[in-house]
Amino acid sequence: MRPSTAPTSTSHGIRISGVSKVFPGLPRPAVDDVTLDVAPGEFMTFLGPSGSGKTTTLSMIAGFTPLTAGSICVDGEDISRLKPHKRDLGVVFQQYALFPHLTVTKNVAFPLQQRAVPRADVEARVRAALELVGLADFADRLPRQLSGGQQQRVALARAVVYQPRALLMDEPLGALDKKLRDQLRREIARMHRELGMTFLFVTHDQEEALTLSDRIAVFNNGRVEQVGTPNELYERPSTLFVAQFLGESNVFADDGAEVVVVRPERLELHAEPGAVPDGCRHRKAVITDIVYVGNHHRIGLRFADGTEGSVMRLAGTALPAAPGESVVASWSPRHQAAVPRPAATWGV
Repeated sequence: MRPSTAPTSTSHGIRISGVSKVFPGLPRPAVDDVTLDVAPGEFMTFLGPSGSGKTTTLSMIAGFTPLTAGSICVDGEDISRLKPHKRDLGVVFQQYALFPHLTVTKNVAFPLQQRAVPRADVEARVRAALELVGLADFADRLPRQLSGGQQQRVALARAVVYQPRALLMDEPLGALDKKLRDQLRREIARMHRELGMTFLFVTHDQEEALTLSDRIAVFNNGRVEQVGTPNELYERPSTLFVAQFLGESNVFADDGAEVVVVRPERLELHAEPGAVPDGCRHRKAVITDIVYVGNHHRIGLRFADGTEGSVMRLAGTALPAAPGESVVASWSPRHQAAVPRPAATWGV
Protein backbone atom coordinates (compact mmCIF):
# COMPACT_ATOMS: atom_id res chain seq x y z
CA MET A 1 0.00 0.00 0.00
CA ARG A 2 1.35 3.44 -0.91
CA PRO A 3 1.84 5.98 1.91
CA SER A 4 -0.74 8.71 2.29
CA THR A 5 1.75 11.17 0.78
CA ALA A 6 1.06 9.65 -2.64
CA PRO A 7 -0.94 11.86 -5.02
CA THR A 8 -4.68 11.38 -4.76
CA SER A 9 -5.23 12.31 -8.42
CA THR A 10 -3.44 11.48 -11.64
CA SER A 11 0.16 12.60 -12.04
CA HIS A 12 0.86 15.89 -13.74
CA GLY A 13 2.58 16.62 -17.04
CA ILE A 14 4.85 19.59 -17.71
CA ARG A 15 5.23 21.38 -21.06
CA ILE A 16 8.20 23.68 -21.66
CA SER A 17 7.62 25.70 -24.83
CA GLY A 18 10.29 27.86 -26.49
CA VAL A 19 11.85 28.81 -23.17
CA SER A 20 14.86 31.13 -23.22
CA LYS A 21 16.85 32.98 -20.60
CA VAL A 22 19.24 35.83 -21.33
CA PHE A 23 21.46 37.25 -18.59
CA PRO A 24 22.89 40.71 -19.28
CA GLY A 25 26.58 40.68 -20.09
CA LEU A 26 26.75 37.06 -21.22
CA PRO A 27 27.74 36.39 -24.85
CA ARG A 28 24.91 33.91 -25.46
CA PRO A 29 21.60 32.88 -23.87
CA ALA A 30 21.92 30.66 -20.81
CA VAL A 31 18.88 28.79 -22.15
CA ASP A 32 18.07 29.05 -25.83
CA ASP A 33 14.62 28.12 -27.16
CA VAL A 34 14.14 24.89 -25.18
CA THR A 35 10.97 22.89 -25.84
CA LEU A 36 10.24 19.72 -23.85
CA ASP A 37 7.25 17.64 -22.80
CA VAL A 38 7.45 15.73 -19.52
CA ALA A 39 4.77 13.04 -19.31
CA PRO A 40 2.66 12.62 -16.16
CA GLY A 41 4.48 10.37 -13.70
CA GLU A 42 7.69 10.39 -15.75
CA PHE A 43 11.20 10.51 -14.30
CA MET A 44 12.92 13.03 -16.57
CA THR A 45 16.56 13.97 -16.10
CA PHE A 46 18.30 17.10 -17.38
CA LEU A 47 21.89 16.02 -18.05
CA GLY A 48 24.80 18.17 -19.15
CA PRO A 49 28.06 19.84 -18.18
CA SER A 50 28.34 22.96 -16.04
CA GLY A 51 26.94 25.98 -17.84
CA SER A 52 24.83 23.93 -20.25
CA GLY A 53 21.51 25.45 -19.09
CA LYS A 54 20.02 22.50 -17.23
CA THR A 55 19.89 24.12 -13.78
CA THR A 56 18.65 27.44 -15.17
CA THR A 57 15.83 25.58 -16.94
CA LEU A 58 14.84 23.83 -13.70
CA SER A 59 15.01 27.16 -11.85
CA MET A 60 12.63 28.71 -14.38
CA ILE A 61 10.21 25.81 -13.93
CA ALA A 62 10.37 26.27 -10.15
CA GLY A 63 9.81 30.02 -10.52
CA PHE A 64 13.09 31.20 -9.00
CA THR A 65 14.38 32.58 -12.31
CA PRO A 66 12.08 34.61 -14.60
CA LEU A 67 11.77 33.62 -18.25
CA THR A 68 13.06 35.86 -21.02
CA ALA A 69 10.79 34.11 -23.54
CA GLY A 70 8.50 31.10 -23.83
CA SER A 71 6.07 29.47 -21.43
CA ILE A 72 5.85 26.68 -18.86
CA CYS A 73 2.58 24.81 -18.31
CA VAL A 74 1.48 22.13 -15.87
CA ASP A 75 -1.51 20.18 -17.16
CA GLY A 76 -2.25 23.00 -19.58
CA GLU A 77 -2.13 25.74 -16.93
CA ASP A 78 0.44 28.43 -17.72
CA ILE A 79 2.50 28.91 -14.55
CA SER A 80 5.20 31.08 -16.16
CA ARG A 81 4.31 34.23 -14.20
CA LEU A 82 3.28 32.64 -10.90
CA LYS A 83 5.34 33.08 -7.76
CA PRO A 84 7.25 29.91 -6.72
CA HIS A 85 4.93 29.14 -3.79
CA LYS A 86 1.91 29.35 -6.11
CA ARG A 87 3.19 26.70 -8.53
CA ASP A 88 2.65 23.71 -6.21
CA LEU A 89 6.01 22.15 -7.09
CA GLY A 90 8.33 20.45 -4.61
CA VAL A 91 12.00 21.41 -4.86
CA VAL A 92 15.13 19.71 -3.45
CA PHE A 93 18.58 21.27 -3.76
CA GLN A 94 22.12 19.96 -3.33
CA GLN A 95 22.30 22.00 -0.12
CA TYR A 96 19.63 20.66 2.21
CA ALA A 97 18.42 24.06 3.52
CA LEU A 98 17.01 22.54 6.71
CA PHE A 99 16.15 24.72 9.69
CA PRO A 100 18.97 23.89 12.14
CA HIS A 101 16.93 24.73 15.26
CA LEU A 102 13.93 22.56 14.29
CA THR A 103 13.57 18.83 14.71
CA VAL A 104 13.10 16.50 11.76
CA THR A 105 9.35 16.45 12.41
CA LYS A 106 9.09 20.24 12.49
CA ASN A 107 11.23 20.64 9.36
CA VAL A 108 8.95 18.28 7.42
CA ALA A 109 5.80 19.86 8.89
CA PHE A 110 6.81 23.40 7.95
CA PRO A 111 5.33 23.50 4.40
CA LEU A 112 2.06 22.04 5.71
CA GLN A 113 1.83 24.66 8.43
CA GLN A 114 2.49 27.37 5.83
CA ARG A 115 -0.54 26.04 3.95
CA ALA A 116 -2.71 26.00 7.09
CA VAL A 117 -3.26 22.23 6.97
CA PRO A 118 -5.18 20.99 10.04
CA ARG A 119 -2.95 19.70 12.84
CA ALA A 120 -4.32 16.15 12.71
CA ASP A 121 -3.57 15.97 9.00
CA VAL A 122 -0.11 17.45 9.53
CA GLU A 123 0.81 14.71 11.99
CA ALA A 124 -0.42 11.94 9.71
CA ARG A 125 1.29 13.34 6.61
CA VAL A 126 4.59 13.95 8.37
CA ARG A 127 4.59 10.44 9.80
CA ALA A 128 3.88 8.95 6.36
CA ALA A 129 6.55 11.09 4.71
CA LEU A 130 9.17 10.04 7.26
CA GLU A 131 8.23 6.41 6.79
CA LEU A 132 8.60 6.89 3.04
CA VAL A 133 12.22 8.03 3.44
CA GLY A 134 13.05 5.62 6.26
CA LEU A 135 13.41 8.20 9.03
CA ALA A 136 10.46 7.46 11.28
CA ASP A 137 12.86 6.67 14.15
CA PHE A 138 14.67 10.00 13.75
CA ALA A 139 11.66 12.29 14.09
CA ASP A 140 12.88 14.12 17.22
CA ARG A 141 16.48 14.69 16.13
CA LEU A 142 17.97 17.98 15.02
CA PRO A 143 19.68 18.24 11.60
CA ARG A 144 23.15 18.37 13.20
CA GLN A 145 22.49 14.94 14.69
CA LEU A 146 22.00 13.42 11.23
CA SER A 147 24.39 12.27 8.53
CA GLY A 148 24.46 14.02 5.16
CA GLY A 149 22.38 11.27 3.59
CA GLN A 150 19.80 11.47 6.38
CA GLN A 151 19.59 15.24 6.03
CA GLN A 152 18.90 14.87 2.32
CA ARG A 153 16.16 12.36 3.13
CA VAL A 154 14.57 14.97 5.39
CA ALA A 155 14.71 17.46 2.50
CA LEU A 156 13.02 14.90 0.24
CA ALA A 157 10.31 14.22 2.81
CA ARG A 158 9.67 17.95 3.23
CA ALA A 159 9.40 18.37 -0.56
CA VAL A 160 6.74 15.67 -1.03
CA VAL A 161 4.76 15.93 2.20
CA TYR A 162 2.29 18.49 0.82
CA GLN A 163 1.60 16.39 -2.32
CA PRO A 164 3.05 18.74 -4.96
CA ARG A 165 2.22 18.35 -8.63
CA ALA A 166 5.84 17.42 -9.39
CA LEU A 167 9.17 17.08 -7.61
CA LEU A 168 12.15 19.08 -8.93
CA MET A 169 15.65 18.03 -7.80
CA ASP A 170 18.78 20.06 -8.54
CA GLU A 171 21.83 17.78 -8.14
CA PRO A 172 20.53 16.49 -4.78
CA LEU A 173 23.29 13.88 -4.44
CA GLY A 174 26.24 16.09 -5.32
CA ALA A 175 27.36 16.74 -1.74
CA LEU A 176 27.45 13.04 -0.75
CA ASP A 177 30.25 10.49 -1.00
CA LYS A 178 29.90 7.68 -3.53
CA LYS A 179 28.49 5.07 -1.15
CA LEU A 180 25.82 7.44 0.17
CA ARG A 181 25.09 8.65 -3.36
CA ASP A 182 24.46 5.12 -4.56
CA GLN A 183 22.25 4.36 -1.57
CA LEU A 184 20.18 7.53 -1.88
CA ARG A 185 19.89 7.07 -5.64
CA ARG A 186 18.16 3.74 -5.01
CA GLU A 187 15.91 5.44 -2.45
CA ILE A 188 14.89 8.12 -4.95
CA ALA A 189 14.06 5.46 -7.54
CA ARG A 190 11.92 3.64 -4.96
CA MET A 191 10.15 6.88 -3.98
CA HIS A 192 9.31 7.53 -7.61
CA ARG A 193 7.81 4.07 -7.99
CA GLU A 194 5.77 4.37 -4.78
CA LEU A 195 4.54 7.94 -5.28
CA GLY A 196 3.87 7.80 -9.01
CA MET A 197 4.77 11.50 -9.08
CA THR A 198 6.40 13.42 -11.93
CA PHE A 199 10.11 13.83 -11.14
CA LEU A 200 12.50 16.33 -12.78
CA PHE A 201 16.12 15.65 -11.86
CA VAL A 202 19.20 17.73 -12.75
CA THR A 203 22.67 16.15 -12.78
CA HIS A 204 26.00 16.14 -14.59
CA ASP A 205 26.57 12.54 -13.46
CA GLN A 206 26.01 10.13 -16.35
CA GLU A 207 25.55 7.08 -14.10
CA GLU A 208 22.80 8.82 -12.13
CA ALA A 209 21.03 9.77 -15.35
CA LEU A 210 21.27 6.31 -16.88
CA THR A 211 20.10 4.41 -13.80
CA LEU A 212 17.28 6.70 -12.62
CA SER A 213 15.59 8.08 -15.69
CA ASP A 214 12.69 7.12 -17.88
CA ARG A 215 14.04 9.70 -20.33
CA ILE A 216 17.01 12.05 -20.42
CA ALA A 217 17.31 15.50 -22.00
CA VAL A 218 20.98 16.20 -22.81
CA PHE A 219 21.82 19.91 -22.56
CA ASN A 220 24.72 21.69 -24.27
CA ASN A 221 25.34 25.43 -24.68
CA GLY A 222 21.82 26.32 -23.57
CA ARG A 223 20.09 23.94 -25.97
CA VAL A 224 18.77 20.39 -25.81
CA GLU A 225 20.92 18.18 -28.03
CA GLN A 226 18.79 15.03 -27.75
CA VAL A 227 15.92 13.58 -25.70
CA GLY A 228 15.40 9.84 -25.32
CA THR A 229 15.50 6.81 -23.08
CA PRO A 230 18.86 5.90 -21.54
CA ASN A 231 19.20 3.03 -24.02
CA GLU A 232 18.38 5.24 -27.01
CA LEU A 233 20.90 7.90 -26.04
CA TYR A 234 23.67 5.42 -25.27
CA GLU A 235 23.19 3.11 -28.24
CA ARG A 236 21.96 5.64 -30.81
CA PRO A 237 23.30 9.13 -30.02
CA SER A 238 22.26 11.70 -32.61
CA THR A 239 25.25 14.03 -32.12
CA LEU A 240 28.92 13.60 -31.33
CA PHE A 241 28.48 15.65 -28.15
CA VAL A 242 25.87 13.22 -26.80
CA ALA A 243 28.03 10.23 -27.73
CA GLN A 244 31.09 11.62 -25.97
CA PHE A 245 29.34 13.08 -22.92
CA LEU A 246 27.23 10.01 -22.16
CA GLY A 247 29.94 7.40 -21.64
CA GLU A 248 33.16 6.71 -23.52
CA SER A 249 33.23 6.47 -27.29
CA ASN A 250 35.57 5.50 -30.10
CA VAL A 251 35.15 7.93 -32.98
CA PHE A 252 36.17 6.97 -36.50
CA ALA A 253 36.21 9.13 -39.60
CA ASP A 254 33.75 7.88 -42.22
CA ASP A 255 33.03 8.87 -45.79
CA GLY A 256 31.02 12.03 -46.29
CA ALA A 257 29.69 14.32 -43.57
CA GLU A 258 29.50 11.70 -40.79
CA VAL A 259 31.67 10.05 -38.17
CA VAL A 260 31.11 6.61 -36.69
CA VAL A 261 30.79 6.09 -32.92
CA VAL A 262 31.49 2.70 -31.31
CA ARG A 263 31.28 2.07 -27.56
CA PRO A 264 34.39 0.50 -25.89
CA GLU A 265 32.55 -2.66 -24.87
CA ARG A 266 31.58 -3.28 -28.52
CA LEU A 267 35.17 -3.49 -29.79
CA GLU A 268 37.06 -6.77 -30.17
CA LEU A 269 40.87 -6.96 -30.42
CA HIS A 270 42.82 -9.26 -32.76
CA ALA A 271 46.47 -9.91 -33.48
CA GLU A 272 46.11 -9.34 -37.24
CA PRO A 273 43.51 -8.29 -39.85
CA GLY A 274 43.02 -11.88 -40.98
CA ALA A 275 41.41 -12.71 -37.62
CA VAL A 276 38.63 -10.15 -38.06
CA PRO A 277 35.22 -11.89 -38.49
CA ASP A 278 33.49 -11.55 -41.86
CA GLY A 279 31.25 -8.50 -42.14
CA CYS A 280 33.01 -6.58 -39.37
CA ARG A 281 34.74 -3.24 -39.77
CA HIS A 282 38.21 -2.75 -38.32
CA ARG A 283 41.06 -0.33 -37.57
CA LYS A 284 44.73 -0.93 -36.73
CA ALA A 285 45.86 0.34 -33.34
CA VAL A 286 48.59 0.22 -30.69
CA ILE A 287 47.80 -0.45 -27.04
CA THR A 288 48.85 2.59 -24.97
CA ASP A 289 47.96 1.40 -21.47
CA ILE A 290 45.89 -1.05 -19.49
CA VAL A 291 44.13 0.20 -16.35
CA TYR A 292 42.43 -1.99 -13.76
CA VAL A 293 39.07 -0.39 -12.74
CA GLY A 294 37.69 -2.95 -10.30
CA ASN A 295 35.18 -4.93 -12.32
CA HIS A 296 36.90 -4.34 -15.67
CA HIS A 297 40.09 -3.32 -17.45
CA ARG A 298 40.23 -0.24 -19.64
CA ILE A 299 42.60 -0.83 -22.54
CA GLY A 300 43.78 2.44 -24.12
CA LEU A 301 44.32 2.50 -27.88
CA ARG A 302 46.00 4.79 -30.38
CA PHE A 303 44.68 4.19 -33.88
CA ALA A 304 46.71 4.47 -37.08
CA ASP A 305 45.31 7.93 -37.84
CA GLY A 306 46.49 9.25 -34.46
CA THR A 307 43.12 9.30 -32.69
CA GLU A 308 42.76 7.65 -29.30
CA GLY A 309 40.13 5.26 -27.98
CA SER A 310 39.56 2.39 -25.62
CA VAL A 311 38.27 -1.13 -25.13
CA MET A 312 36.62 -2.53 -22.00
CA ARG A 313 37.26 -6.07 -20.78
CA LEU A 314 35.69 -7.67 -17.71
CA ALA A 315 38.15 -8.40 -14.92
CA GLY A 316 39.17 -12.05 -14.92
CA THR A 317 39.15 -12.41 -18.69
CA ALA A 318 42.42 -12.85 -20.57
CA LEU A 319 43.96 -9.65 -21.88
CA PRO A 320 44.71 -9.80 -25.63
CA ALA A 321 48.07 -7.97 -25.59
CA ALA A 322 50.34 -5.65 -23.61
CA PRO A 323 51.09 -1.91 -23.86
CA GLY A 324 53.13 -1.08 -26.95
CA GLU A 325 51.85 -4.05 -28.98
CA SER A 326 49.97 -3.68 -32.25
CA VAL A 327 46.41 -4.98 -32.53
CA VAL A 328 43.42 -4.76 -34.81
CA ALA A 329 40.15 -3.44 -33.33
CA SER A 330 36.97 -4.70 -34.97
CA TRP A 331 33.25 -4.15 -34.54
CA SER A 332 29.97 -5.19 -36.08
CA PRO A 333 28.24 -2.44 -38.12
CA ARG A 334 25.07 -3.04 -36.09
CA HIS A 335 26.93 -1.74 -33.01
CA GLN A 336 27.96 1.57 -34.54
CA ALA A 337 26.12 4.88 -34.64
CA ALA A 338 26.69 7.39 -37.43
CA VAL A 339 26.46 11.04 -36.33
CA PRO A 340 27.02 14.30 -38.21
CA ARG A 341 30.60 15.48 -38.33
CA PRO A 342 30.80 18.75 -36.34
CA ALA A 343 32.59 21.79 -37.71
CA ALA A 344 35.56 21.03 -35.45
CA THR A 345 35.98 17.36 -34.56
CA TRP A 346 38.55 15.98 -32.13
CA GLY A 347 41.18 14.41 -34.37
CA VAL A 348 38.83 13.09 -37.09
